[in-house]
Amino acid sequence: MKSITLTIVAIFFFLLPGQNLRAQNAPEKYGKTLNLGLGLVYAGYIGHPVLAVHADFEFDVVKNFTLAPSISCYTYSNNYYWGNKNYPYRYYGYHETVIPIGVKGTYYFDQLFKANSKWDFYAAGSLGFAIIQSTWEDGYYGEKYMYRNSYHGTSPFYVDVHAGAEYHMTQKLGLFLDLSTGISTFGLGIHF
Repeated sequence: MKSITLTIVAIFFFLLPGQNLRAQNAPEKYGKTLNLGLGLVYAGYIGHPVLAVHADFEFDVVKNFTLAPSISCYTYSNNYYWGNKNYPYRYYGYHETVIPIGVKGTYYFDQLFKANSKWDFYAAGSLGFAIIQSTWEDGYYGEKYMYRNSYHGTSPFYVDVHAGAEYHMTQKLGLFLDLSTGISTFGLGIHF
């Protein structure tokens, strides 16, 4: 019974939000963090935001700076009005899946802002390329390449800027909000 009570108390303290579990004088480490999130991307000519999933893994490079290989994915369907003298003008449907793959460099401003250890504040930039798969409805013979990449125009390469914050619920878990010119995400940070 005593060991069960100690185990429950240990779990309670581990999961208790807002506990300052970092050592008082130890320098903060930002890396070795798996970030998993759901986000929104505004897909240009579609006219509405599209739900995306995102994952990245941060590792420390120098003080207050991390790099994170990342991957995201979103998919959507839409219609495009097309026709010519041989084919009737009408709306043709298409489906597109976009998988941006890149790297994100993040600088943390916690020391500058004198932030509480429960919070991280950052600015970042990311670059990479997007793998795009488009499928068109049978009968559409118009130009397909012009309408294939909603992520950043006709080029598969992208550069985005980010600003965000993370709230540490425990030493191992945090909630983050990342606002971006690409995919803005809200999710869970898992610190190793």
